[in-house]
Amino acid sequence: QVQMVESGGGLVQAGDSLRLSCAASGRFFSTYSMGWFRLAPGKEREFVAAISPSGESTIYSESMKGRATISRDNAKKTVDLEIDSLKSEDTATYYCAGSPGRVPLGSYRHYSWWGQGTRVTVSS
Repeated sequence: QVQMVESGGGLVQAGDSLRLSCAASGRFFSTYSMGWFRLAPGKEREFVAAISPSGESTIYSESMKGRATISRDNAKKTVDLEIDSLKSEDTATYYCAGSPGRVPLGSYRHYSWWGQGTRVTVSS
């Protein structure tokens, strides 16, 4: 069982940068792939980024390539997502998710544990 709590959301201006954090619990955190997803009003859940258990492998959605960086600290059981050059279309609730798989994947179906989300609003 893994529990996760996201933080770092808020109201920001277009062009700003933002760092979201996810604090996880559970003995086997270092064996899980971790991902970030987002849900905007009226849209489907969207993959943002994912990272392998060791942190050596990362994947990003096309809309986030070059703008986002996912990282993790297994000693602290945290996974962070930094987004640069924020756009109004980045407005969404961002969720941290954990997967027992060792390969980071972009489909939410592979993730077993989810946080409550942190809201990001980008003002243009």
